[in-house]
Amino acid sequence: MSSQTLIFKKRPIVLLQGEPLLLWNWQQQPQTLLQVLEAKKVRIFSECRSGYCGCCRTKIRSGSVRYLTEPLAELQDDECLPCCCIPEEDLDLELSCRGADMPLLAEKYRA
Repeated sequence: MSSQTLIFKKRPIVLLQGEPLLLWNWQQQPQTLLQVLEAKKVRIFSECRSGYCGCCRTKIRSGSVRYLTEPLAELQDDECLPCCCIPEEDLDLELSCRGADMPLLAEKYRA
């Protein structure tokens, strides 16, 4: 008799300069990283929203992303285009958390 083993993949955490912003749950809200960042009031500039212009180019401090549509803009190895990607693993972005809707836990550690 064989037993079935369930394997759960941990949902990625998105951080801004080391500060936790959110637990990624893309299955419940199929949105791009840019849409989620904007919903959390993160200041990020964007234009085309399809990976063409590269205006939302963001430096990745750690982690990786998966592209929903392959970007046309050129990127360095440590950059992503939030307009057309989602996190593959915990993702720390070089974006300011100033003005963002951050969890109370992060506020405690910034004081």
